[in-house]
Amino acid sequence: MAVIPCHCYRSVGSDKPYLSGQSLRRCAPSPAVSVSFRRRISCVASSAVAQKVGLKDFLHLDDFDKDTILKMLDRALEVKALLKSGDRSFRPFEGKTMAMIFTKPSMRTRVSFETGFTLLGGHAIYLGPDDIQMGKREETRDIARVLSRYNDIIMARVFAHKDILDLAKYATVPVINGLTDYNHPCQIMADALTMVEHIGRFEGTKVVYIGDGNNIVHSWLLMASVIPFHFVCACPKGFEPDAKTVEKARKAGISKIEITNDPKEAVKGADVVYSDVWASMGQKEEAEYRRQVFKGFQVNQNLMDLAGSKAFFMHCLPAERGVEVTDEVIEAPNSIVFPQAENRMHAQNAVMLHVLGK
Repeated sequence: MAVIPCHCYRSVGSDKPYLSGQSLRRCAPSPAVSVSFRRRISCVASSAVAQKVGLKDFLHLDDFDKDTILKMLDRALEVKALLKSGDRSFRPFEGKTMAMIFTKPSMRTRVSFETGFTLLGGHAIYLGPDDIQMGKREETRDIARVLSRYNDIIMARVFAHKDILDLAKYATVPVINGLTDYNHPCQIMADALTMVEHIGRFEGTKVVYIGDGNNIVHSWLLMASVIPFHFVCACPKGFEPDAKTVEKARKAGISKIEITNDPKEAVKGADVVYSDVWASMGQKEEAEYRRQVFKGFQVNQNLMDLAGSKAFFMHCLPAERGVEVTDEVIEAPNSIVFPQAENRMHAQNAVMLHVLGK
């Protein structure tokens, strides 16, 4: 069996031995290490990071069953109460780091994730669009593998849904979907949490979304595939949500799903009237055209009156006041948009605890 002797050298009289090439003194030799033993260690180390063992990703709401979703919401309430009390002794993420990838900037997503992870003992690292240039300077699969070796968890807010799928496929640590053009599961977890707090329940409610059939709508539809409630999307013709996602929600047979072009009829009896911007990031060149098409889909006081006095107003923010929603509605007593925004942090804390097995 071949044996490799190991020697080390130290520079004498220098505080930078790695720069000095003179006055070197040989140290005591280290124990010999066999080549075959070193190869066995290398093989074990490589296989240990080849897959996620006992860890989970958070990519789509319908990846989870009803019991798991409800447990995460209960955990969010529990940890929120602890943090609100001023108790900072719960630090399950002590010694852990999270890489936060942003190809699509956001105030709420960054601050809620970074603050939440920090409050629970961890350290979050922000990686903006110019830090990585995912898919341009470096392939997504390579980024996933590298970040997995530095961090315990990865959160990504990206444009293309394929990017989050590729990150999850190649990462060996949990990956959380902070938003893609297809869906936004963390937002809907925060929305459900807010409804539990203000309505007293989430199951069996009527949620009416007014506006573009976008990633928020897709996430509501995926949630409706798991938790029973009545979901209505009122949007202009040609701006309906993805047909396959609608069909998937209907086929699940869990919730009542309606897609309509009549917002006035849709809001009747609503527990929640929900809105979002008409032109999302990446669609701003269509903003003026969309303003014309979406006339009649603004959430104003007249529409809220049709919904009834028990209806709450929700918006995932940022809002274009005076466009998709009026100042009067967003500032009204039954508007819960700011508790909803706060709950991004609390819902995401529960998600991170779940995927890390805490």
